[in-house]
Amino acid sequence: MENIVNDILAIKESQNACILAHNYQPGEIQDVADFVGDSLELSNLVTTLPHSVIVFCGVSFMAEAAKILSPDKTILLPEPSALCDCEDRLKQKRSRDSKNTAPHAAVTLLCQFFG
Repeated sequence: MENIVNDILAIKESQNACILAHNYQPGEIQDVADFVGDSLELSNLVTTLPHSVIVFCGVSFMAEAAKILSPDKTILLPEPSALCDCEDRLKQKRSRDSKNTAPHAAVTLLCQFFG
């Protein structure tokens, strides 16, 4: 495990990256993170960080919010399929609303939370 941690820290330094972890992430992820907190706190924190690359260990809407607040930074989401229940329900509601507005159109689920 120590070798993996050392590799992560070396890559992070060489890429001018910062790791943010939501407080529900496992301890091993929190241990290598530069900051641990809640979604709003971490998304706002991105605007103050000098790093050009942010690795956001959380769900997709957190990384999307960080990108909106800091469009000049590269925001990486290690698990792109990570969704929260609220986000999933919102996508389903938007899909139903779209189908009600245009009942004969083909409707797919939204791919972006802020879309």
